[in-house]
Amino acid sequence: MAPAMTPIDYAETESFQKDFKRLKKKFRTLEEDLANVKQHAIELYHLQGIDSRGIFQIPGFCTETIKIFKIKKFACKALKGKGAQSGIRIIYAFHPNTGKIDFIEMYFKGEQENEDRSRIENYLKNSKF
Repeated sequence: MAPAMTPIDYAETESFQKDFKRLKKKFRTLEEDLANVKQHAIELYHLQGIDSRGIFQIPGFCTETIKIFKIKKFACKALKGKGAQSGIRIIYAFHPNTGKIDFIEMYFKGEQENEDRSRIENYLKNSKF
């Protein structure tokens, strides 16, 4: 029998909350979709080591105590027919020593091409880890 895994402690930065609120007006199912990605992608990847090829480490920001990831496969029910290729991206920090995840950014590829690297740098500069 496999040992019980410690659940992940999720938190959101203020800027992530603003992104989420803005995008939720456009994509009504976002709250449910985020809960699904936590359970079916993030937790499988970090707790069970199952890689669905939808989560990628962002090079240049990772250390032993913090790793920055991008979720590229995010199924949004409000975008019918798109499946996991919805174009919604999530940037988050994973703290392997504590099992904590901080959501940093959420964006739609139709509005923004890539993650805001300065936001990641600010997160790292202002984080206590």
